[in-house]
Amino acid sequence: MANAASGMAVHDDCKLKFLELKAKRTYRFIVYKIEEQQKQVVVEKVGEPGQSHDDFAASLPANECRYAIFDFDFVTAENCQKSKIFFIAWSPDTARVRSKMIYASSKDRFKRELDGIQVELQATDPTEMDLDVFKSRVN
Repeated sequence: MANAASGMAVHDDCKLKFLELKAKRTYRFIVYKIEEQQKQVVVEKVGEPGQSHDDFAASLPANECRYAIFDFDFVTAENCQKSKIFFIAWSPDTARVRSKMIYASSKDRFKRELDGIQVELQATDPTEMDLDVFKSRVN
């Protein structure tokens, strides 16, 4: 357990799953949740490598904040197959104010635990993290 400045702990599994995604591409995505009572970040859900961006978007709750990692595959202008690891801070407008504050204040601390994030996205509604947004951020 790593203890955070904001009083938020990060469960070991959070890092382990991220390392598996990064090194072995075991997962397409990881959704993280803050357990507010326990004051810790935990893994809520993982997506299999065959799952899509749509599956990922569908796994984020409409009215609650989450952190997420998405392994985004794309083809460059030179026709090279590449991937980038995205960190998504999902904070829908409809989420509770207190929850938004907790996620916002813990984000940088949590991101530091995950070494290898290449792009960060902040989204307050689904259009801010649709496929076109991902594509625009890798070019």
